[in-house]
Amino acid sequence: MPFPRANAEMEMKRRTLRAFTLVELLVVIVIVTILAGLAFPVFQSVQNQAKKTQAKNDITQIVIAVNAFYTEYGKYPIATDDTPIANTADLLYTLRAVPTGANAADATNPRKIAFLNAPDAKDPSMPRSGIRSSDGQWYDPWGSTYRVAIDGNYDNQLANPYGPLGGAGSDPLRQGVIAWSLGRNGVLGGGPPATSAFAKEPGTANNYTSSGDVISWQ
Repeated sequence: MPFPRANAEMEMKRRTLRAFTLVELLVVIVIVTILAGLAFPVFQSVQNQAKKTQAKNDITQIVIAVNAFYTEYGKYPIATDDTPIANTADLLYTLRAVPTGANAADATNPRKIAFLNAPDAKDPSMPRSGIRSSDGQWYDPWGSTYRVAIDGNYDNQLANPYGPLGGAGSDPLRQGVIAWSLGRNGVLGGGPPATSAFAKEPGTANNYTSSGDVISWQ
């Protein structure tokens, strides 16, 4: 017959063991939560750097394609104008030898040479890292269209989109073609995001310094 005292001691040990197990479980949960909180910013930083690398590759391809077009035809694939191109669809159709509208690309690129091979956007409703078929524009990894400026006046001068004091080099730039991405905030330079779909960046608007913008000429 068990002694009451022994039963009480055994029950106390079971409760103590159960209590310690619960405390240990809570400690593990807290540690995992802390580690996850520390790792998340690092993951975000790595992910953003990967997007910047992708954007740099994309705009480099655009610049190379425009220069290759010039080498082939002795002219740039635009009218005589240095105005930055926000809607790059016609330019991209021409560089990819894709006819659109009244065969505009065929008229500009009569030899139908594909100077540029760009991927299609995987999600047309939220285009990123590719060309959306509905508008023909190439979207950067954050969801903005790439900007391009071409020396249509053939004086080897292009206005720096950030101006002379924007931290992105001289103004004007001695370039025939430049391209840039607006980065994760969707506007030129740093600062507040363009919409809720983007994220705030360091720096100030219209200034390249400390922003997440990606440019072809530096």
